[in-house]
Amino acid sequence: MESNTSLQQQLLDAGVHFGHLRKKWNPKMLPYIFAEKKGIHIIDLNKTVECLQETAAAMKQIARSGKKILFVGTKKQAKDIVNECARRINMPFVTERWLGGMLTNFNTVRKSVKKMQSIEKMLGDGSFDSITKKERLTLSRDKEKMEKVLGGIAQLGRVPAALFIVDIGHEHIALAEAKRLGITTFGVVDTNCDPNKVDFAIPANDDATKSIAIISNYLTAAIAEGLAERQAAKEEETEEMTDDEKERKAARMEAEAQAEGGRGTRGRGAGGPGGSGGGGQRRRTPGGQRGSGGGRR
Repeated sequence: MESNTSLQQQLLDAGVHFGHLRKKWNPKMLPYIFAEKKGIHIIDLNKTVECLQETAAAMKQIARSGKKILFVGTKKQAKDIVNECARRINMPFVTERWLGGMLTNFNTVRKSVKKMQSIEKMLGDGSFDSITKKERLTLSRDKEKMEKVLGGIAQLGRVPAALFIVDIGHEHIALAEAKRLGITTFGVVDTNCDPNKVDFAIPANDDATKSIAIISNYLTAAIAEGLAERQAAKEEETEEMTDDEKERKAARMEAEAQAEGGRGTRGRGAGGPGGSGGGGQRRRTPGGQRGSGGGRR
């Protein structure tokens, strides 16, 4: 009980309880609203603590199972906080711009990531020394643009198991894609949003930097605990294994890693991204003739 009181005081100090103006409210947030003061809704921090602890427990379980949670926060107040929290626990993140189809068209996004990594590798090993300075500069700029948008999901080999979203109203495209794919969603929900749109809603102020920080850090700590427990369980299991079992496990993990790496390039033709293979479906043109297939729309 003391820990809950302490957490509630921290949330109060961070201004988590401040909602939006009454005229902007969503009626579905009524169960989470404590009162109205000077035309502004006040969020019930008792409900916030309950939801926060429930969300933390669910996230910890996902992390313990070895699955990935994608952090999404592209609004100005959330960018740096989400970036820092996700990097701390080695989770994927999106903080610049949500590309339409980042989840529903994941294979195409993976091709862009592979292209970015390919350019980065060639710039590093001197493969571009033979091309002109202008071409090298163009490729460097392309890589920087892709790094800005796709850098946070570069190591994401498959669709994540869950999304943590700061401001579900602002990130409505990400939320819609997650819902379409049946991905678990966690979200910071202010009084102007519908809490029923996410699986785990955390009623809180999603505009104040301090509010976003305290919630993100609390959940990040829970995920870190889950990862630590997973690592400890792995070490304990390894200690109990015989040498033959260890070798078999190492071989299996290596095979899984290779399969994971190949998953992003599956369906690509011999020409690579944008090449003649393309991996796209052939389609009919309005005239009834078949199109070239695999080209960009």
